[in-house]
Amino acid sequence: MIIHSNRLNTVEEYYFSKKLREVSEMIKSGYPIINMGIGSPDLFPSNNVISQIKNSLSDSNSHKYQSYQGLPEFRKSISNFYKNYFKVELNSEKEVLPLMGSKEGIMHISLAFLNSGDEVLIPNPGYPTYHSVTNLVEAKPRFYDLDENNNWFPDLIEIEKSDLSKVKLMWVNYPHMPTGASVGVNKYEELIKFAERNNILIVNDNPYSFILNKDFVSILKVNGSKEVAMELNSLSKSFNMSGWRVGMLLGSDLNISRVLKVKSNMDSGMFYGIQKGAISALNLSESWFESLNKVYYKRRELIWKLADKLNCSYNKNSKGLFVWAKLPGKNPSSESFIENLLLEKNIFIAPGTIFGSNGEGYVRFSLCIDESKIIESLKRIDL
Repeated sequence: MIIHSNRLNTVEEYYFSKKLREVSEMIKSGYPIINMGIGSPDLFPSNNVISQIKNSLSDSNSHKYQSYQGLPEFRKSISNFYKNYFKVELNSEKEVLPLMGSKEGIMHISLAFLNSGDEVLIPNPGYPTYHSVTNLVEAKPRFYDLDENNNWFPDLIEIEKSDLSKVKLMWVNYPHMPTGASVGVNKYEELIKFAERNNILIVNDNPYSFILNKDFVSILKVNGSKEVAMELNSLSKSFNMSGWRVGMLLGSDLNISRVLKVKSNMDSGMFYGIQKGAISALNLSESWFESLNKVYYKRRELIWKLADKLNCSYNKNSKGLFVWAKLPGKNPSSESFIENLLLEKNIFIAPGTIFGSNGEGYVRFSLCIDESKIIESLKRIDL
């Protein structure tokens, strides 16, 4: 019998991979499930973006292997995008690396910087992939607490009271998923000083800046940040291109080159047509985000009404693609709550516990659902 690797013992199948199978089986069995659990945009990309990928198919370069670093004009579009919206200057030749989605980048960064036994600071609650990838590369996760009393920002003073000598990497994510908390440049300055004091590489995962948000902030805006920080971004949420798998990594020439060493051994470049579509997306005017957010504002208002009916509380100043809501009562169980809602009302939302132990007592609603289905959910709660 062939035995699997030991590293598989450190991870489980991704929650949504398992849960969505269960939900799909319920739908096949005739249950009218309304899925508010996952953050996969249901809206279309711009017509210009779709036209670009269609037109690219007849280009003589379209079906060849592509550069591991992406098309020069794609990298230039990324650097221009960061200059226009984040006021960050990037050398498109050396400080920009296109990715097949930022999830890929989490693995590449971890392989590039972590040795077995190195420690990684991971937010709790936070994106589960930070934890699973840390385990897969045989590093050690060290969770740092986030809570609403500190606007879901780490207590850096408290973290520094512990031994950080083995910590090599720290994941941060603002606007934050799942809570929607955001930070300003002053908080990024605190993080950069923390990184400098402790010789830690900070990676900010920043895919939600343009959803229900007008303050575009990058950790790379801080002076000297490129020496100790990198930033991930993605076209998935901001441009409705999650299935295209287009992301980017920004940082110093040295750190980008380290990640490229890994990436160039893992793939053979991004499909040409996808890159051409991505260029078109990055060059859309700000009116694209305005029209997108008009839809999300309406949906969020309805989700707030749904949360009210469920006696949940939430922060109306949160940003991003989700509503993070606190359950009523003392010591509520997130998983029991969502299971009851699924079985009794055929509505699926995500339990806060999949994002860490500090997610207990919370649930997450996705805005990636048509208004009519949210209205139907409101009717079901009243039944």
